[in-house]
Amino acid sequence: MVPCPRVDGIRLRRARYDDGGELGRIEFATWSTTVSPAPRPGPDDGFFDGRRHPDDVLVAETDHRVVGYSILQQEFSVPSHHHVLQLTGLAVSPAYQRSGIGRQLVHGAVRDAGLAGARKVTLRVLASNTAAQILYRATGFVVEGVLRAEFLLDGRYVDDVLMARAPTPPAIERAG
Repeated sequence: MVPCPRVDGIRLRRARYDDGGELGRIEFATWSTTVSPAPRPGPDDGFFDGRRHPDDVLVAETDHRVVGYSILQQEFSVPSHHHVLQLTGLAVSPAYQRSGIGRQLVHGAVRDAGLAGARKVTLRVLASNTAAQILYRATGFVVEGVLRAEFLLDGRYVDDVLMARAPTPPAIERAG
């Protein structure tokens, strides 16, 4: 087992368009059917597209190097659902996994959701992605439902687990 790097100087910041290349490399390096039902991205695929914009992406950097990201977006664009934001992506460069960066990115996304006025933060995680489920539970998410046999991946059916939590700081108190 390769030891995890000790990471002290992690800075979270909003993504910029010029981060796209490194974010795409992280996405490519971390993709598998255990963690994503989407088709495998190409190593040179653009990260920012019609679905993702730098304003939705929080990056973790150390020594001026991007080492991870989280994506926080509205799942539905109807006014009756604007109080809910969804964590639609989380990835940490393999060399920096299990060093606390994923936890910092989740906390940062939840904080940003609260600052944006959200009353709820949701996410979907494959049942096969046990490491992510452990992280999400440790950061306050609870299971709200399970979509049984939602995806057919590598010849087997995989459940999609729906999780949620309140944002930080709680927008519920501010909404009055």
